Amino acid sequence: MIKRDISKELIECAAEYPVVTILGPRQSGKTTLVQMTFPDRPFFSLEYPDVRAAAEADPRGFLSQTEDLSASRTQQAGGAILDEVQRLPALLSYIQGIVDKAGKPGMFILTGSHQPRLHEAISQSLAGRTAMLTLWPFSLSELRRYKPDWGAFELIVRGAFPRLHEEGLEPRRFYNGYLQTYVERDVRALIHLRDLSQFQKFLTLLAGRVGQVVNFTSLSNDVGVSATTIKHWLSVLKASYVVFELPPFFVNIRKRVIKSPKIYFTDVGLAAFLLGIHTEEQAYRDPLRGNLYENLVITEIIKGALAKGIRPEIYFFRDSHGTEVDLLIREKGEVVPVEIKSAATFSTDFLKGLARFRALGLRRVAAGAVLYNGEQRFGIRGVRIFNPLQAQDLWDTLTSPIEPKAP
Repeated sequence: MIKRDISKELIECAAEYPVVTILGPRQSGKTTLVQMTFPDRPFFSLEYPDVRAAAEADPRGFLSQTEDLSASRTQQAGGAILDEVQRLPALLSYIQGIVDKAGKPGMFILTGSHQPRLHEAISQSLAGRTAMLTLWPFSLSELRRYKPDWGAFELIVRGAFPRLHEEGLEPRRFYNGYLQTYVERDVRALIHLRDLSQFQKFLTLLAGRVGQVVNFTSLSNDVGVSATTIKHWLSVLKASYVVFELPPFFVNIRKRVIKSPKIYFTDVGLAAFLLGIHTEEQAYRDPLRGNLYENLVITEIIKGALAKGIRPEIYFFRDSHGTEVDLLIREKGEVVPVEIKSAATFSTDFLKGLARFRALGLRRVAAGAVLYNGEQRFGIRGVRIFNPLQAQDLWDTLTSPIEPKAP
């Protein structure tokens, strides 16, 4: 397995905090990351029933065992890797006592796949004691270590889950198994499903609305359940890192604006699978190609931020007068507007939304960027126009100021 971009941030966090918690979707590589980064640490997976039973029956004895193992392997007392710790949140209270007593950084490395359970336990037991990191599937910079050149629609179909690339798995077979495992293990653990087929229909309909503003009434009518149920199901998908929301930007805007979020998939390959898109040609010709391309680019931007331990402030903008910007990044007090287009040919029409947004008179708004699927890179009136797949680090590229040209 390749070294992940977030490894440096993980090591630095472990040097400062007694606990580091890594969250993220299943199969994003959390377990491999922590074992590669800390190969000498004792490792315990709470997914295993026997390990979980031992920890639940005698938490103090279980954690003292981790201290003994750590001392024998690293010559330092205390510490271990606890995988999928959301399976036993009560253990965090005992970890609190250990780290408070020891007063040393980097004692425990925790991983988890469900936000609510882990966040609630952390807020109660580990507030101020743990650094929080999030690991999503491979970024483009990581994927280039397997193959130097990737096409956008190739990535849309294949997705970025590590096993797909590390083991050369067939995407359609992988996503079918991933979906079944997720529904059986995770969703049923969080909600009581009366009709599994309704939830599967909901997932497919959600994929068909990727990059669109969420309409709960429309979804509830199409699925055949209440809007309240739809909201609950969506919260479960967000909690398990299957989807994420892009909130609207409406701070200090007097005009009437859209106030509902847009929905995207954490891995665009899963969205493509749910839509029955299995080849690059299908992806290229599909009516949702622009939405899927937008999903691909936005996730790449987010991954770049997460690898640095940054929780990105990102939004979209749309008002009642037709002004729309696909993505707004707020970083270091500046707002960077970004248009995302799947076309391979640039058009000056791509600049209209950026110009209208800048005309609103907000303070500290950058010229922005147009990300398109073409080959040429250039600038127009300060707006950077380039292919996002050609950037070494898309987050850094978009949030760094433009260097002035030498005279």
